[in-house]
Amino acid sequence: MLPWIHLDRASIPGNAGELRLKQRGSEFSIMLGSTELMNSRLSGSEEALAVLSCERIASRTNPSMLVGGLGMGFTLRAALGALPQDARVVVAELVPAVVEWGRGPLKDIHGGTLDDPRVDIHLGDVGALIRSKRAAYDAILLDVDNGPDGLTRASNDSLYSHDGLRAAKTALRPNGVLAVWSSAPDRAFTRRLREVGFATDEVSVRASSRNSGARHVLWIATRG
Repeated sequence: MLPWIHLDRASIPGNAGELRLKQRGSEFSIMLGSTELMNSRLSGSEEALAVLSCERIASRTNPSMLVGGLGMGFTLRAALGALPQDARVVVAELVPAVVEWGRGPLKDIHGGTLDDPRVDIHLGDVGALIRSKRAAYDAILLDVDNGPDGLTRASNDSLYSHDGLRAAKTALRPNGVLAVWSSAPDRAFTRRLREVGFATDEVSVRASSRNSGARHVLWIATRG
């Protein structure tokens, strides 16, 4: 078996640890300590996050979407494949190196999506961006950390709190969609979504696009 090769490392703002990018043959991995956050072989649940969200806003003209967390670009790529040419997509990424990796060693995985004219990259905290907006987006997709029970930054917890969910609701247009990715179920988070007033569907999807591997959880929540 081919050995893993270390390609790069990047500090997470707020003293929240360090991301490491590794490669083994055609396979890439992004690690946080001993935890693998992303792997290029496992894209199914991130793609489903985008596809299910785009289905909910398919009838809208000039749709506006916010994607929180670039990762390896699977969610962005799937969203662009489903959205019309008049769409606008803002990608909020906290770690600048992740964007650099998308233009460098992970360029083939991203497939040119970072240069799509519909895409704007926002380097910064997605939570702060959400809190600064009102009725700005038809859909907000959050693939941040490991889901509501985060690993990397305590401040990510505010995204998934009652106040964070209310801020997302304010940033959405009427009947807008909040879609959240998680590595595991979280009943308390489902309850918070409903308490804030989102009509919520919880969906279990496979990690791999080949319908295999571990199951991840998506919440597709609609603002009234």
